[in-house]
Amino acid sequence: MTNEHGRTDEQVSSDRRRILAASAAAGAASLAGCFGMFGGDDNNDGDALDFSLATFRGSGPLVSGRPEPSGTSIADLPDLEGELNFYLGGGEGGLYLDLIDILSQIYPDFSYQQSLDASSQLSNRIVEEVNAGASQADLFLAVDAGSLGNVAQNGAALSLPSEITGEVPSSLQAEGWIGFAGRARAVPYNSSQLSRSDIPDTVQEFPEAGVLQDSMGWAPTYSAFQAFVTAMRLIRGESETRSWLNAMVDAGIEQYPNEFAISNEVANGALNAGFANHYYSLRVRSQRQNAPVELAFTSGDAGALINVSGAQIVQGASDVELAENFIRHLLSAEAQEFFATRTFAYPTIPGVQPVGGLPTIDELNPPDIDLAALADTEPTLELLSETGIL
Repeated sequence: MTNEHGRTDEQVSSDRRRILAASAAAGAASLAGCFGMFGGDDNNDGDALDFSLATFRGSGPLVSGRPEPSGTSIADLPDLEGELNFYLGGGEGGLYLDLIDILSQIYPDFSYQQSLDASSQLSNRIVEEVNAGASQADLFLAVDAGSLGNVAQNGAALSLPSEITGEVPSSLQAEGWIGFAGRARAVPYNSSQLSRSDIPDTVQEFPEAGVLQDSMGWAPTYSAFQAFVTAMRLIRGESETRSWLNAMVDAGIEQYPNEFAISNEVANGALNAGFANHYYSLRVRSQRQNAPVELAFTSGDAGALINVSGAQIVQGASDVELAENFIRHLLSAEAQEFFATRTFAYPTIPGVQPVGGLPTIDELNPPDIDLAALADTEPTLELLSETGIL
């Protein structure tokens, strides 16, 4: 079949791959030059050959000078052809759409629809739809393993083949889902007021750390914080977790609506330190290059939790082969570079480095915990309510 330019589909596909491959070989200097952001679910009807791999990479002081990513390139993957319906859960849904839209413009025969909502709400909705035999979603992309685990544990997700799961560490996947971007719990601290040695090595020591009393923040309504408390409850038990929460309140910890606000207040000097996912401080530093905010990581406890944004194929998906191919694209070198440089998440495949001088996942010491168990949040919410935190 020929297009309006008189060229066959095979010619277009061949040239697209040639240009993509050439762009990949162009090196980090050319990659760093573009920072296009896209939105919406309408495909661009223009010439798909205009897109280069530079489209995937972000820009700014944390990104400059990065090495070229390695791994499987999208140029080596089958074309995306057909339509998928995405359920996109959590605050990163708009960024997921940016990537999905880039792919829809690279692949003119690929289109999509999407629904955005809280991860937990979409997770429960998928289970209800599958149980009713009326599944609407093909793929679920969520910001937390707990929501993905809920779908999988209720038999509403398909198993993923080994050619998809093989490159991702086993700790960042489970039966029925796989992580495509990681986030580490961290302690942002003001480097003008504290040094790294002032930050305890375990969260259990925080209530007694004098430099942190009356000058630390947390965001109890935030799902990432609740996952952290869930991890503590699973590791140390409910009684000890309750005692720690009460001790932190007694130490004067301040409550904030979200963890980006905490990271900004640390940089402003209004707080000495806080609890937050690692990438919020990197976003502050990207916007304010000389902001005095650094990251400390605890070791082996709930404060060192690494959670993931992940993907799963929903039971009843209209095109399983296309859905699997899409997940392979999420794990491509280019998409992993997208997550690393635009959202400052941890890549989940080898060969793509985190930004901003972060330690690699291998260098961190997260707790040995099944991420799927983080779906059990109800006891955590009850605990936060009983202690008066929520």
